[in-house]
Amino acid sequence: MNDAFLGRLRSLLGEDAVKTAESMALHTTFRIGGPAEIYAVPAGKELFIRTVLLCRELGVPCRIIGRGSNLLVSDGGLRGAVISTEGLDDVRAEGRRITAGAGISLAKLAKAAQQASLTGLEFAAGIPGTLGGAVVMNAGAYGGEMKNVLVSAEVLLPDGSVRNIAAEELALGYRTSSIQSDGSIVLQAEMELAEGDAPAIGAQMEELAGRRRSRQPLEYPSAGSMFKRPEGYFAGKLIEDAGLRGFRVGGAQVSEKHCGFVVNRGGASARDVLALCDEVSRRVYEQFGVQLEREVRYVE
Repeated sequence: MNDAFLGRLRSLLGEDAVKTAESMALHTTFRIGGPAEIYAVPAGKELFIRTVLLCRELGVPCRIIGRGSNLLVSDGGLRGAVISTEGLDDVRAEGRRITAGAGISLAKLAKAAQQASLTGLEFAAGIPGTLGGAVVMNAGAYGGEMKNVLVSAEVLLPDGSVRNIAAEELALGYRTSSIQSDGSIVLQAEMELAEGDAPAIGAQMEELAGRRRSRQPLEYPSAGSMFKRPEGYFAGKLIEDAGLRGFRVGGAQVSEKHCGFVVNRGGASARDVLALCDEVSRRVYEQFGVQLEREVRYVE
């Protein structure tokens, strides 16, 4: 462990905001993952930026994490620092635009839009992630996606500068954006919505939540849809047709409720999940000639 870094980080953020050997199973929706060498939660954008720059100054590897909803962390844990966006959760609405920090949950963001009588974010209410991750992945559900509402994203660039980038420049596509490969970190985002009726917006959010509860295995920890949708197919349908409903490796299982999900039935390791995904991909390709690509990111 880098003691000089740890000392400066605790001086910057305070003792309570910095933990060592923190289990990442506590910070991922999969409830899987070994310990992070250092886990930090900066309070606000300025401290968040200073924390990232401190990592870069001292050569400490750092990873940014929101709610860990699309993440599989290795059993061996993570070296260096894991920096949470939890403290970047401010939100404000002005006219038809809403601006929020990268760490705000999509559920809280959608609720804020409803309270401002703004429609367009209903699709996001049930996605268990943060705004930052939603921008990076161009998250979507039930016919909506971030690129339909995003105006711009404020990002921290690899050179340490902060820039506001228009949505058109982010190459937003199916579960992808340029941010995934350019080393930028989302700090906040601005969205433009349409005026609506708050009760009607709330009713639609509840309807979508009901559909999600009835169709997705929310009773078990998971990271959401495990595989991207292959062009012309649905991953869950291919997995089901391959006879893999309920297929299990250790504590990891193809959901019996929705075959596009892999769930943690208790005590699953990252190794279990990877082995299961490899076997699922092999059998689907063997039977249908379709190559499945993981949507959930594996980090080690």
